[in-house]
This record gives sequence, structure tokens and C-alpha cells, in this order.
Amino acid sequence: MNLHEYQGKEILASHGVRVQRGIVANNAVEAVAAAKELTAETGTQWYVVKAQIHAGGRGKGGGVKLAKNLQQVEEIAEQIIGMDLITPQTPPTGKKVHKVLIAEDVYYPGESEVSEFYMSVLLNRSKGRNMIMYSTEGGMDIEEVAEKTPHLIFTEEIDPAVGLQGFQARRIAFNLGLSGNAFKEMVKFVDSLYTAYVQSDSSLFEINPVLKTSDDKILAVDAKVVLDDNALYRQKKYADMRDVREENPIEVEAKEVGLNYVDLDGTVGCMVNGAGLAMATMDLIKYAGFEPANFLDVGGTADAKRVETAFRIILRDPNVKAILINIFGGIVRCDRVAQGVVDAYKNMGDSIKVPIIVRLQGTNADIAKELIDNSGMPILSATLFQEAADQVKAALS
Repeated sequence: MNLHEYQGKEILASHGVRVQRGIVANNAVEAVAAAKELTAETGTQWYVVKAQIHAGGRGKGGGVKLAKNLQQVEEIAEQIIGMDLITPQTPPTGKKVHKVLIAEDVYYPGESEVSEFYMSVLLNRSKGRNMIMYSTEGGMDIEEVAEKTPHLIFTEEIDPAVGLQGFQARRIAFNLGLSGNAFKEMVKFVDSLYTAYVQSDSSLFEINPVLKTSDDKILAVDAKVVLDDNALYRQKKYADMRDVREENPIEVEAKEVGLNYVDLDGTVGCMVNGAGLAMATMDLIKYAGFEPANFLDVGGTADAKRVETAFRIILRDPNVKAILINIFGGIVRCDRVAQGVVDAYKNMGDSIKVPIIVRLQGTNADIAKELIDNSGMPILSATLFQEAADQVKAALS
């Protein structure tokens, strides 16, 4: 589950991580009030107005701007709130901005030079260990750093049996070229950051940039936090942070009815039982020369009501030109699935305007094929994988 920057910073701050302080606002009036409150708390006279959407690269799209007085705060907030912000990580149409974060200015002059670093905490799946990835090149896209200067990216793997060790935090601070109080601050920052990551059951923390201020404080200027959906049952206080306006509406609808659905960019809709078979079905579609429009796992129950719901969700995508149903009848009998498909097709009437190919294998597969072939519905049946691929190809050619 993705969080907004201000929500991610709340989690970080609650675990002792120093952050750039800010107050969220839903309109220009609230933005000015937030700026006044921020000045009273921090003494800042300049403010950073940041669009709150689930996407990076906000500054490149005009979603992060500096305001030097309250009038500019109001003007910039009016410009940003309600705009469709387009960044390298949004759809081509962009994402609508519903709120902004009014943040303090942390780039103030002082005795030492300001420095920006990159730092993230994530799971190294190949080794089954958490890792901290960091670089001296903060404020830049980490992909660009990896491509042009890979030697400036460092990693620190954490043994799950013992957790982050003090020498590892010190090594990070050393590799970032810090000394004196900034070194001590970074060690504390890294330790608190990793604690926050573990205790919040997150799958990603990305702080870009981590800032060394002119008075040698270390703080998070930005915060991209992704929580592990599978752990939300024990993180109920974070589950309430979900902003469904930022998520794909079809995926939200599918989740509400208990379907596992992921929207993709292709033209062939998939309806499958089981994640492994769903992945194989998407490979089958690509093998036929097309692209899958979705990943949809209907689970172990595929009765008429569930199949009809899945049909409606798949057809919400205007790019779908055909639907491939691929069911293995183990727990669920193939003839029941076939009857569900036929009943769903009858119930939906003329709303299904694309070819449907059904492949059923397993318990009572022969009865299922007979049911579909004798239904009088324009449904194509297949038995083998290759046959299903050929049916898809013929339907879309």
C-alpha cells in the first residue's frame, strides 16, 4: 500500500527519524494557515509547497515549488491543488492533486555546506535479507545514478538473526563522507530509519534526498513509503491511511469483492483460478503474439455470480478485445465453472461484445466442454494450452 509523503513522514517521525516538518492542506486557505503555524513552530520564513500524489518526479511536473511569503503560498497552492500533475511515474493523463504539504525551508545558510544523499530500505529477495541502499548522489533519479555512476551506489545487507549492527550504520556514514556531528547524526538516522521500516511492516522506504543541513543535522526531506499489504491486519492504524483516489478504480472495485486483480496494458482479458496458472496464461497470451490486459485470479470458487462479477470488472477496461478463461478443476468442478460462465453470459446480455475463449481442464472437463458447446452462446471452448492460444489468435486476427 502506497502512502503520501506526509503520511510516510508521520511514520518516520514516530520512530525518531528527523524529518522536514510540514502540515498538509486541502485548499489555499488551509495552506496559508499551515504556513503561519509552521512559522510559529519552526521560525521558517520560506515554505516548500509539495503536491501529494502517489508518484515520484513531482518537481519535474511543477508539483513542488518554493514560496518566499504567505501570498506566494496561497498562489502556488491554488495552482497545484486540482491540477492533473504529469510526472515520469504517472499515466500520460497525470494524477489529480487533492492536497499539498506545506513544508519548512531546510536549505538555510550556515557554517557548513549543505549535502544531499539517497537512501532506501528494501528486501533483497534473492538473498532473503533486508538491505539499505545509499548514495552520495541524492536528489537525482537513482536509476540514472545506477546507469552513469554505479560505483557511487553502496549497499548494506542486514542479517535477520541479529538486525542492523552499529558498525554497519557507522560504515554508511563513513561511505557518505561524513565526519564530526554529521557522522553521529547519520548513524542515529540510519538506526531509527531501519527500526521504522521493520516495525511498520514496510516493503520499501525511499528517502531522496536525505539532507545534511548547514548546521550538520541529518533529516528526511522526502519520504516514499510502501507498506506490505499482507501485514496490514496487524498495522490497523496504518491501514486507515489508504487513499483509494490514488489507486486504479478497477483494482479497488475488484478488491472490495474479493478478487485478485491487477490492471495491465494489453488487449486480452484473463480470468483464471490460481496465481501460478494466471502467470502461465499471461505467457500463453504473449506466445500468441498479444499482451494480457490484466491479472485476475477468481480463486477456488467460480460460480455464476463470481464469474459475472469478474466479467464486469474485466470489461471495465476499454482496451479489452477478447477474454480468455483458463480454469483447472481441482477443488472446483469444471462443469460448475462452465455453467457459471454460461449463466453469467446470459445474465449480462448484450454487454459482452468481445470474443470469449474458455479452457477447462481437470474434474469433469469433458462435461464442461459439452455444456459450453451446446449452450448456444458464442463462447469458444478449448482443451489444450496450444488450442486456447490458437483460439485467441483467431479471434483477434
